[in-house]
Amino acid sequence: MHLNDHDVTGSVRTTDPVAVGGEVCRIYRELYPRTSAAPLERAFVDASRIYYGGHPDYLPCETEYHDIQHVLDVTLAMARLMHGYERSRAADEEAIGRELFIAGALAALFHDFGYLRKRQDRRHRFGAEYTLVHVSRGAAFLRRYVRDLGLAEDLARLASTLVHFTGYERPAESIRIAAGLPRRLGQMLGTADIIAQMSDRCYLEKCRDRLYPEFVLGSLGGQANGRRLPVFESGQDLVNKTPGFYRGAQQRLELQLARAYEYAGRHFGGANLYLQGMEKNIRYAANAARVLRRQPPTTLLPEVLPYPRDLLGVQ
Repeated sequence: MHLNDHDVTGSVRTTDPVAVGGEVCRIYRELYPRTSAAPLERAFVDASRIYYGGHPDYLPCETEYHDIQHVLDVTLAMARLMHGYERSRAADEEAIGRELFIAGALAALFHDFGYLRKRQDRRHRFGAEYTLVHVSRGAAFLRRYVRDLGLAEDLARLASTLVHFTGYERPAESIRIAAGLPRRLGQMLGTADIIAQMSDRCYLEKCRDRLYPEFVLGSLGGQANGRRLPVFESGQDLVNKTPGFYRGAQQRLELQLARAYEYAGRHFGGANLYLQGMEKNIRYAANAARVLRRQPPTTLLPEVLPYPRDLLGVQ
């Protein structure tokens, strides 16, 4: 049975940093058998520790949609896209190589770190209030973190730039990054962020019950890149509008992210399980009131305060 806390293959538990870290490192060692995976192994330990409140400067994660399961799922998808690229690239295409693989995986693992509040934060009650600026906050943290791992400054700079492909603070085509493989890695990361969450078996339930409160707290009626961001009347309204969002996501995947999703099919050696999962969720969205009965796993600590759901129109 495809469990609610597993990936699209049903074989990797995406709420478990050890399981996801083990699979990402396995992919890494398959590609680069003579090199050390130590930076990746440490990063998964650190991410788990930080998300569960073990960092002296940061509170534990309190965004129930953008939680550790989400970042683990995106990191797994990113590793698979990079693997698919490496296993199918033409002879004249540049190899990713060990360092760029690590940069891509680290960018995925910490791409939503900007939702975590600092312990001395007195201005915000919830991490979701950082929605409009979380990408820049995460990029700044990641640049420092990659340096702390002992990796080169140019790798730290690249990883922090890649994070911007997951958000809307900067249009993908205007992100200042080297042409060729670095930009392709950014397109892979933006793709991984979309396909991992939209193929999640509990995606619609999470949109209704978890993403909508984050949107409200993050004031997503504001502006980003000069565009008016969407406003939803309720969690159910967000679900009802998901097919429209999917069409926009498809356009982004095809154009700005240049069909990087194709590497997932090459990783799997056939069907693209991420696209299949996305399409299934969109079909379900048409009958959302009837089918939204699944219980997504929770990864937040028991002491983390819940959102004021009664004030947000969430039952």
